[in-house]
Amino acid sequence: MPSDVENSILVGDCIELMNSLPEGSVDMVFADPPYNLQLGGDLHRPNNTKVDGVDDDWDRFDGFAAYDTFSREWLTAARRVLKPNGTLWVIGSYHNIYRVGTVLQDIGFWMLNDVVWRKTNPMPNFRGRRFTNAHETLLWCAKSQDSKYRFNYDAMKALNDDLQMRSDWLLPLCTGGERLKKDGKKAHPTQKPESLLYRVVLSSTDVGDVILDPFFGSGTTGAVAKKLGRKYIGLERDTEYAKLAEKRLSRTQRVCEEEFLRTPTKKDLPRVPFGRLLESGMLQPGQVLTDNRKRHAARVRADGTLITDGFRGSIHQVGAYVQKAPACNGWQFWYVEKKGEMIPIDLFRQQLRAEIH
Repeated sequence: MPSDVENSILVGDCIELMNSLPEGSVDMVFADPPYNLQLGGDLHRPNNTKVDGVDDDWDRFDGFAAYDTFSREWLTAARRVLKPNGTLWVIGSYHNIYRVGTVLQDIGFWMLNDVVWRKTNPMPNFRGRRFTNAHETLLWCAKSQDSKYRFNYDAMKALNDDLQMRSDWLLPLCTGGERLKKDGKKAHPTQKPESLLYRVVLSSTDVGDVILDPFFGSGTTGAVAKKLGRKYIGLERDTEYAKLAEKRLSRTQRVCEEEFLRTPTKKDLPRVPFGRLLESGMLQPGQVLTDNRKRHAARVRADGTLITDGFRGSIHQVGAYVQKAPACNGWQFWYVEKKGEMIPIDLFRQQLRAEIH
């Protein structure tokens, strides 16, 4: 990727601009395309004030066929510029997300998740003739079925109080001081909250990765990317929005040192064999390991295997054997008691990894 393109906003047609970029040059695409709302007139509140919705030219299409053609063209261009193991996120509402999803699968993207962004403060349904639209849908896709895409599982689990992150996200709309204003009104009708992009960026990229947003708008993607030590490329056809985003990004800085922004996956961590705990003196041959509740026990052999009831094997094999289970993560199953405290052997592995690092 040319250095003059990274961390910049390019003004023009997103399809033409993406086709001008080097093939396979970005790590992630986040797209918030026109929703094709097809509104049949102004929408008013019960007190007869007009709802400040989306009525700009960029959201108008001559029917579904025109919108489908547009979706196919920009998604094809996005797929070309994406690295083989890159991923794409696209957000939409019931007006467009199903049509976009069809095109995604038709051109070869591999669907990983549909994530529901449930809004804590949605706009009410003023006419009272439908349910309140309280969510939007994000589709997360790999470039192909064979892609070795990045997913920072442990980071998402840690972000969620050590529970697996689910595919329903409860987050507020963009309001208050975060909402950009112009002449006292919303500067952009569909500005996304930084909390939403924080989760997207942290989940599927690493520090230094390049994130492309073909519908840059108010620049939320760029702002979060910059704060988290990623690089961004913003494409925006509206010069006023581009100026708005440029001003916002000029005030945005990376939040801290790089080491605090990295989210290493397990494959990025140095491998530590169980026998290394013996070599380092953290454990001794003959020492007894148990599970956390002391229901099962095994003794450590000098070669790094365990033995119990005549059965010998790795920490994983013996853990599975005593539980009569098909498999076991021995690092998480086995504990050693020291001074009356049960200590997981995985803690020793983490200490050794820190020393290696």
